[in-house]
Amino acid sequence: MAIFGSSNKTQQLPKTIRPTVIKTQNVAKELIDLAKRNGISASSLDFDILEIQTYTRVNKDKSETDWEETSTEELRKLDDATAILNPNFEIKQVYEVEIYSKEDNNIFKNFHTAVGANATKCKIYLSIKAGSEVLTSPKFEDEFLNYINKSKIRAGILVNIFDEMVKELVARTSALAKVDGIIKYDKNQTILIAEAYEPTPTLNDQLISHYDKEVESNNDDRVDYSKRGFIHSVLDGEVLMEYIKPKKGKAGRNCRGEFLEPAEPEVNHAPDFGVDDTIEVIDNNENIIYRAKTSGYISLEANTYQIKSEMDVGEISFKTTGSISTGLDSDVSISVKENDSQKDAIGSGMEVEVSEIDIKGNVGPNAKVIARRATIEGQTHQSSYIKADDLTINVHRGVAIGETIKITRLEHGTVEGKKVEIVQAVGGNIRAKTIDIGICTSHVKATASKFIEIKKLQGSENIFTIDPLMQSDRRERFSENKDEINQLRTSTQEIKKEIEKYQKLVRDNTASFNEVKTRLMHYKKNGIKAPSAFLGKYKQFHKAQEHLEGIIKEYNVKNDKLNLLTNKTASFQDNISDARIINRDRWVGHNELIFRLVEPPIELSYKPQEGSPDKIFAVVETDEGIYEIQAVRE
Repeated sequence: MAIFGSSNKTQQLPKTIRPTVIKTQNVAKELIDLAKRNGISASSLDFDILEIQTYTRVNKDKSETDWEETSTEELRKLDDATAILNPNFEIKQVYEVEIYSKEDNNIFKNFHTAVGANATKCKIYLSIKAGSEVLTSPKFEDEFLNYINKSKIRAGILVNIFDEMVKELVARTSALAKVDGIIKYDKNQTILIAEAYEPTPTLNDQLISHYDKEVESNNDDRVDYSKRGFIHSVLDGEVLMEYIKPKKGKAGRNCRGEFLEPAEPEVNHAPDFGVDDTIEVIDNNENIIYRAKTSGYISLEANTYQIKSEMDVGEISFKTTGSISTGLDSDVSISVKENDSQKDAIGSGMEVEVSEIDIKGNVGPNAKVIARRATIEGQTHQSSYIKADDLTINVHRGVAIGETIKITRLEHGTVEGKKVEIVQAVGGNIRAKTIDIGICTSHVKATASKFIEIKKLQGSENIFTIDPLMQSDRRERFSENKDEINQLRTSTQEIKKEIEKYQKLVRDNTASFNEVKTRLMHYKKNGIKAPSAFLGKYKQFHKAQEHLEGIIKEYNVKNDKLNLLTNKTASFQDNISDARIINRDRWVGHNELIFRLVEPPIELSYKPQEGSPDKIFAVVETDEGIYEIQAVRE
């Protein structure tokens, strides 16, 4: 007897539900509840929209008014700011839907989307994932509109209001589907499907201090507390402070129909200070602007802001003020009172930049002072740096740069300026247009472009140099001038050779050219066609003549420019012929006078004999192109 067995394994089919009709305001909740009751996933369910009922009401005086059903046509009429932004207006929708298990033949089964919104839910987007695709169908336009409406209902978004753009979107997508039969999305796309009334945010009041710049950071992002802003410089017309007035925002309504009431503004920064007549107050609808009427620094005294130009401080150091930078055009003048010889008025590493500064005491190591005018009654450290147009220093050991510089005692420091006056020089390096030294001891290097004068010479090993190109701008101009001269000389020489070549060519062929020209005229007069060889020679010679005329013009232009630049170079040389080195005293010890010529670029040296009474020295051209340093009269 044969026994036939059967397998116990059966294919598990997805669990489905019977179609269920529900009327609700919250379709998403009903889908979840129905799925839980049947032990399935809510994502396996779909629904059809059977009816959408929209209800509105206006609650006056907070009394409950009955809801009234509103048709789609009436809803469109409501879609304006006057009705929608009425805080008493309310709107809701009730959806009658038939819920069922999803079908595999759904044309949107590979259409992966999500509904998103901005923070206020006033803008609703349909986000389409890359790789999604939609198949076409005979009623695609209706099906796609239905898909969007169902997506909105799932997200709790009102349908047929705030969504005027959906109609165009559906029509455009439908047209693409008809052409290709399928729509594929290679990239993520975000499409606006509803837009309501965005509220205007409430502005709380705010006081902005524009003058209070942030503390600077180093390259390693560490805050440099030496530049912490002890004083705040301002310029005439600069906005110092701005008070933003509080302003309540404007109401809105989102795509869920919720009224968005703006919050009441907070007032925490109302101005409780006064200003004097150095500050202009401009009161506008939205803000109050405080503007500087003069340059200086801003000061707060007795709860009143004012702009000052003068300030007294005991010292400028890391512990007290930190570095001070108000800018050269701020009209700020600082007086530093510390005058103890054992202390620094400007501390180590401090940087100061102001219009004017008077320093009663010393400038410390690695300190940097920059101003239009500066006076230092103490002494500068050898590693300090001072720069000012008008500069006066008592004892100087560091670096001083300026226009007019006066130093009581120079002790091996460096000085660079235009006009430099030094009462006593004990070593040091001086570079200027004119240099005047009262008492010159030893180891002084003085270089001027025009004039050096020593009232009393008490030492040796000094070098006094006249260099017309000492100033960097003159040196650059001369270098550029010289480079251009060399280029022009090379070019004119080449053109001159070419001129000589073509002049010989024209000269040697003039006779034959005239003969060809006569024959051509004969042929023309008698109506005879001229041989091509004759025409070729005529044109060739004519081109040679034109080329010769062109290069002669080019040569003349470049040669004129060369003469002009050569004369300009000579002017640098003229400067040195007027320059003087003067020693009003007798010469003692070993000293050297140097004159640097421009053209030819040579350096002349002269060492006055000790005890020599010669006082004034200049460069003299003893013969053509031969120069010497000689004693001359004033």
